[in-house]
Amino acid sequence: MYFTGFADEAAKDLAGQIAATQELGWSNIEARNIDGRNLHDLDDAAFDRVCEQLAATGVRINCFGSAIANWAKSIDQPFDTSLAEARRAIPRMQRLGTQLIRIMSFAVRKDADGRVADDQAEAERFRRLRELLRLFSDAGLTPVHENCMNYGGMGWTFTLRLLENVPGLKLVFDTGNPTMSEDFSVAPDPDGRRPQQSSWEFYRQVRDHVAYIHIKDGRIGTDGKHVHTMPGAGDGDVRQVLTDLLVRGYDGGISIEPHLASVYHDPSLSNPAEVMRACYREYGRQVIALVADISRQLPQAGRLKIR
Repeated sequence: MYFTGFADEAAKDLAGQIAATQELGWSNIEARNIDGRNLHDLDDAAFDRVCEQLAATGVRINCFGSAIANWAKSIDQPFDTSLAEARRAIPRMQRLGTQLIRIMSFAVRKDADGRVADDQAEAERFRRLRELLRLFSDAGLTPVHENCMNYGGMGWTFTLRLLENVPGLKLVFDTGNPTMSEDFSVAPDPDGRRPQQSSWEFYRQVRDHVAYIHIKDGRIGTDGKHVHTMPGAGDGDVRQVLTDLLVRGYDGGISIEPHLASVYHDPSLSNPAEVMRACYREYGRQVIALVADISRQLPQAGRLKIR
């Protein structure tokens, strides 16, 4: 088992991301943005510099936090953009020795009035995900689908339907995303409202397919607005999920995504560089402490290895 994280929440530049990673005693980064651009969108010269910096420090990229098929990509738009991102990512992953790449299942489809549409174009989503899975698998790489603001993130039944129709697809489960998402696996009440998703219930239903984990946490405040929290302080069932993973012998990555000092998709949240780095460092330390506390209480604690 190893720790990693979206280090673009610690610093915008790679030097700062590496420094924050090393301050935690880690040697892995889940790379998303470097200097404001996704790793698969950097020009060749910039990517060469990334490889040189990583080689000089011994820090590696364990996962590409790609934008492939994410919440900004409509299923009603051409597939070309996502295919191009995948084809750019593959040789870069191979050069870096990176096995995992985070993908999604396209934005939730909405009607003209802004309501979630009944028709989610499932057949086309499944076709595209099968094609993406084939591309990466043929290259010896592993795409993992995240339960974010996309079709698969609408509820655990949607993820299970995705898995049924895209055989062999693996998951990255994000503990915090259910805390800010309605559960479309449940019928609405007479006013059209649905309950919030349960992180534990979502995880419990899909855990046999989970190959990677994102740690994020949050809750709905008294004003009805969602707020992100430190790990274990929200409604993301972080301790319960981590406990179950460790009991089941999980040996993959635990990746932090604080969303406290910096949020990838919310440019309105901006903090000085030192605040971003300090927040990332504290979040990482709390996750380390949480895993250590859980492991001490498990019968197999002596066999747990952090690498």
